[in-house]
Amino acid sequence: MKTAFIKTVLASAAVLVTTQALAEITVGVSIPMTGPASGLGIPMNNGLKMWPATVAGEKIKLVILDDATDPSKGVQNVRRLTTEDKVDLIMGSGATPVAIAMAAVAAETSTPQLALSPIQLPPGKDTWSFRLPQSNGVMANAMVSHMLKGGVKTVAFIGYADAYGEGWLQELSPRLEKAGIKLLVTERFNRADTSVTAQALKVAGANPDAVVVVASGSGAAMPQLAVLERGFKGRIYQTHAAASKDLMRVGGKAVEGTFVTAGPVVVAEQLPATHPSRELGIKFNAAYEQIHGPGSRNQFAAHSYDGYLMLEQVVPVALKKAKPGTPEFRAALKEALESAKGLAVTHGVLDYTPTDHWGFRPDTGVVMKVVNGEWKLEN
Repeated sequence: MKTAFIKTVLASAAVLVTTQALAEITVGVSIPMTGPASGLGIPMNNGLKMWPATVAGEKIKLVILDDATDPSKGVQNVRRLTTEDKVDLIMGSGATPVAIAMAAVAAETSTPQLALSPIQLPPGKDTWSFRLPQSNGVMANAMVSHMLKGGVKTVAFIGYADAYGEGWLQELSPRLEKAGIKLLVTERFNRADTSVTAQALKVAGANPDAVVVVASGSGAAMPQLAVLERGFKGRIYQTHAAASKDLMRVGGKAVEGTFVTAGPVVVAEQLPATHPSRELGIKFNAAYEQIHGPGSRNQFAAHSYDGYLMLEQVVPVALKKAKPGTPEFRAALKEALESAKGLAVTHGVLDYTPTDHWGFRPDTGVVMKVVNGEWKLEN
């Protein structure tokens, strides 16, 4: 009888241990580690590798898949993550068209998505999607303000013929109009293009005061170089998808003087002492550059690491309502994100609400200038 009792206790303990092991928080990630947007996905993966093993006392498991910058692959990844891996949270993609495709599956499966690109979705279609990067509008605020200070009166646009390029054009155009800055030319190209000669001729031929290049990673250098080779002498602005040293590596001395919008983490040491992201950014940059070398910091690795900083603040709230691995926990995470205020991360402060899943405050963006191959804070 005593032996049977002991066996029962041991069996119960085994079940308890197994249950506790299964209660870990599982995060499914789909990022472009290959393909045209790999310059974003690789540092994002590096940022994920810096996540601690636990969050709010719970073990955290990352399942990371490559979407190869392909929307259909991104959808395939998310379906696997939600059905086979039973994830509590989705992250990705770093490529905007892929992240948009993933958002549909997130909504269908009622799984929170932390998008790693500034995805623009129709009203009501982002119920389960939250953006970690700053919106194109937030960055356009900083860019247009800088243009006004510099006396810019006319602009030409050359950008991706996809959701990222279109999103930037939609946000930039009304801000330029309101500021009294005329948009002279709008040219588009595909991510996989190896030449933009025709587009660059039209942009340079318009002779604007400034050119806005909307591209990502090392690919952002190509259109800039093409415009410069055709005699353009004015200002060139790049977006936050180009906020990495890949721009300098590919463009060399030709990109000196380029203005690039970015999140504050890239120039954390140059921020005012009172900035809420200064210390977080300095700490992250030091840790990242210790692993990947001086000057390796970038916008994208910090976005994926910000996912952890956010979870640190919302997981304890969600755990009060449900256990990981359940639909109730996924719903509790969504509710915690929507109700949290002042979530400080390396890129700024997030204030999500039930009707606003963009989060970052309008003045979050900064403008940097390439000076001697380094980033210099402009504003």
